[in-house]
Amino acid sequence: MTDRDRGAELKLLLRQLKLPGFAQHHLMMAVRAEREGWSFGHYLYQLAEVEVEERRSRRIRRHQQASKLPPDKTLATLEPERLTPKVRRQLAALCEGGFVEEGANVLAFGLPGRGKTHLVCAVGHELLLRGHTVLFTATFRLVQRLLAAKRQLRLEQELRQLDRFDVLILDDLGYVQQDRDEMEVLFTLLAERYERKSVMITSNLVFSQWDRIFKDPMTTAAAIDRVVHHATILELSGPSFRGEVAQQRQDQEAAADHDHPPSGQRLKAAEQEVADVSR
Repeated sequence: MTDRDRGAELKLLLRQLKLPGFAQHHLMMAVRAEREGWSFGHYLYQLAEVEVEERRSRRIRRHQQASKLPPDKTLATLEPERLTPKVRRQLAALCEGGFVEEGANVLAFGLPGRGKTHLVCAVGHELLLRGHTVLFTATFRLVQRLLAAKRQLRLEQELRQLDRFDVLILDDLGYVQQDRDEMEVLFTLLAERYERKSVMITSNLVFSQWDRIFKDPMTTAAAIDRVVHHATILELSGPSFRGEVAQQRQDQEAAADHDHPPSGQRLKAAEQEVADVSR
């Protein structure tokens, strides 16, 4: 068998062994090993390291696609100066992912437009980079999915599928419809994940208003107890981000109108200038 034949056979064997990193890099690494005088063991180590890193990168990309996280709501696009010092400290700790290992929860409270969704999504993106699995969803949409599964007698199967994710990010808890069936499947989800898998929740409703979602005081108290136990609570205050953006856009449009008035105003201004010169 010639070296060429042996090389082709090696590529085939590496594909069968599902070692694409080895297959892609072994020749380049061999040249480098010869040039730098590597031992055979060191050469194998370098190839194995490349294979592991490439597998990790592919796994992260798969998890990112499955997460449904908004790609623009990351730590890089977050404006930390808008957060209180306490929330900034909490954010740094959450991005490390320790709470996921403990099956603990995260609750982000604040009025609309305060950046709750962006904050928890930024944490979610960081968790993906650390190898955790994350699913982001509007709470009402997930509840409808669970309701449909319950009607088809496959709620348990649906909960098992959600159990594949280390972290569920439930956005806008307060927008769940006030319906007993919805309350029941949401409570079932929270109870199933209790102390096993993490939930991150955003809500504009404080705990005293959760009876709007869970209806009766007993269920409300039980839901709060499960969610709050071992939880980190993020309180977001200050002005509305969206309100500020809308105001900035309005100011820019007003400035543009001032610099470039409508054609009718420009015509009147020109006529006035001609009249002034004629005088």
